[in-house]
Amino acid sequence: MSTVSHEPSRVDFELPRSSPLRRVREVWTSLAITAMWVAVFATAIWGPDARFNSNDGSTSTVPSVVFVAVFAFLGSWIVAKYGFRRQHEE
Repeated sequence: MSTVSHEPSRVDFELPRSSPLRRVREVWTSLAITAMWVAVFATAIWGPDARFNSNDGSTSTVPSVVFVAVFAFLGSWIVAKYGFRRQHEE
């Protein structure tokens, strides 16, 4: 009688789906968005007002946090879109 020997099994290194290395991108994305909204919060507390003078002598005052919040909203939208997107495995 003869026996057939099998090849030694190969172990392929593959990261599990919930690996911390796969989460690094999401962590940095979250930190970037948090930093944007912390800047909005700091501007709301200590930021100056934007004053606009017209030709007739009247002055309009708008808190500068309004402008910062608009750009933080747009920035977090863009960062979240590209930072949290899923990579399709082929």
